[in-house]
Amino acid sequence: MELVFASNNKNKIREIQQLLPSTIQILSLTDIGCHEEIPETADTIEGNAILKANHVTEKYGYNCFADDTGLEVAALNGSPGVYSARYAGEPSDANANMEKLLKALEGEKNRTAQFKTVIALNLKGKQELFTGIAKGIITADKSGTEGFGYDPIFQPDHFQETFAQMSAADKNQISHRGIATRQLITFLNSIK
Repeated sequence: MELVFASNNKNKIREIQQLLPSTIQILSLTDIGCHEEIPETADTIEGNAILKANHVTEKYGYNCFADDTGLEVAALNGSPGVYSARYAGEPSDANANMEKLLKALEGEKNRTAQFKTVIALNLKGKQELFTGIAKGIITADKSGTEGFGYDPIFQPDHFQETFAQMSAADKNQISHRGIATRQLITFLNSIK
């Protein structure tokens, strides 16, 4: 089965392809000739995932899934949330985002946070949503070189390492994207 993943983020595509069975081939936006910027104008993570999936299905006619992810920090009333990728402004810059977040949390005792991923799947005229949440804390300093985004400052519950200190396989077992993707896989396997 071919499914378009509405992304050109090579890190995300690689992470998702590692989780999918070999019977499912992922196509990127570039693979289907979609070079325009898909608007992410919703004010929720779910809304942005739906916008991206619908854009590909409506304009290109493919079965498609799209994800949106946000980091929700309790002390910041859920920010950066839907604005996580561009928290420090345009263009998206992971280091600038982390620096801004660490500065916003200076002196803050409550460092609890969660990553939330929502996957919207458009398949054969129906839409399904899958949600994965990873709870943890924001560390005081960056640690690790693996992963991407906020991984160097996010330490998941029950672990001493940040996501950026874990192997991809270990991170995928507990991450928000891993959880949502496994729900997607279970669903895809159930409809064969």
